[in-house]
Amino acid sequence: MIFTNHDRTILRHLIDQKVAIASQPIQEKNRAMWVRLNRLEPVKPMVWINEVCWPELAAEEELKIQTRDPFCQQLETELRRELYQWHHFPADMVVENIIYSPIVICDSGFGIEEHSKKIHAYDGAVASRQFEPTIKEEKDIEKIQMPELTIDHEQTEQQLAWRTDLFGDLIPIQKRGVPGRWFAPWDELIRWWGVQDALLDLVMRPEMVHAAMDRLVTAYLKRLDQWETLSVLALNNTPIRVGSGGYGCTDELPPDSFDPSHICAKDLWGCATAQIFSEVSPQMHEAFALQYERRWLDRFGLVYYGCCEPLHNKIDMLKQIPNLRKISTSPWANVAKTAEKTEGHYVISFKPNPAFLAEKTCDIDAACMYLQNAIEQANKCPMEIILKDISTIRFDPKRLSDWAKMASGITAQYVG
Repeated sequence: MIFTNHDRTILRHLIDQKVAIASQPIQEKNRAMWVRLNRLEPVKPMVWINEVCWPELAAEEELKIQTRDPFCQQLETELRRELYQWHHFPADMVVENIIYSPIVICDSGFGIEEHSKKIHAYDGAVASRQFEPTIKEEKDIEKIQMPELTIDHEQTEQQLAWRTDLFGDLIPIQKRGVPGRWFAPWDELIRWWGVQDALLDLVMRPEMVHAAMDRLVTAYLKRLDQWETLSVLALNNTPIRVGSGGYGCTDELPPDSFDPSHICAKDLWGCATAQIFSEVSPQMHEAFALQYERRWLDRFGLVYYGCCEPLHNKIDMLKQIPNLRKISTSPWANVAKTAEKTEGHYVISFKPNPAFLAEKTCDIDAACMYLQNAIEQANKCPMEIILKDISTIRFDPKRLSDWAKMASGITAQYVG
């Protein structure tokens, strides 16, 4: 591929900005604080904004795409969003002096498709769906296939060559495979089963549910085995999202047995979640989710658990997970009860309710009181504050900037 001088100049200008930002001392300071947090040491609650409704910010001058080639536009989008967040709502984010080039992996998938229709769609990226069950009878479970993986070496080298050609003299470029992966088998299963049907069948057809979970998790593990065999796993002890929370920066991974030529799951953070089990009892959660999720989680060096499901009544259940380090504490969870049950032995990964961003008038003062109350309830337990699931800001980017400034100011007053 021959890139035009027009596209090349734009990307190199953005890379220059990234390199300048990455060289600032605050990057290493922030990274070190994330390491301390993940080590359960006394440190202020760390703050990060994720899952931004970027389509609503598209009109911002700093985010307007100027390149013409589709590959360049993809790179430009990623760079502009990173730079925009740093300039407007950085909180405790870390900008790295590196560009990653993907190892291209061909994956046959699970062989089963989701059938759904939109029943409500917002102008941005959010849509509600109604699922048409694909799994109706026990024989349908066999539709879940074992994935087969191969590396596309030609595309992998091509991706690296393109980035090197564009700006390899300005910033280090590194091939990277799979730096951990979201593991949420129940998120998959309900799309094939139907939400109401799946929950009813926990009681009506429990053996069928067990059979489906066993087969699906076995399929996930087959994929994990192939990642290890193909040597395409990548470390995630870096400023990269772990689970539904914050950065995985840590000096506890990889372990002393680490072989850089053959990265294994034990060298990485792992995660799991069963969001649909919000109102399911701890006993049923363990029986139909955790006992299967542990087959995955037991392979990893450190573990993040949860997402939107409130887990404050399930802490004793979660303590069974080896190497558990972070517990998601969603807007529907009781922070005080979570702190009482965890006793500082895990990071409370607190997710403030983002609904205030969608109100006609954004009340930052109320958001401030809400956040301060949550920090007080955490009672000096290790804590990260992740503002996510941002469906809309009513096309007002200042709301994110105001929240980030407020959250950074409040958390600066606390140490542990």
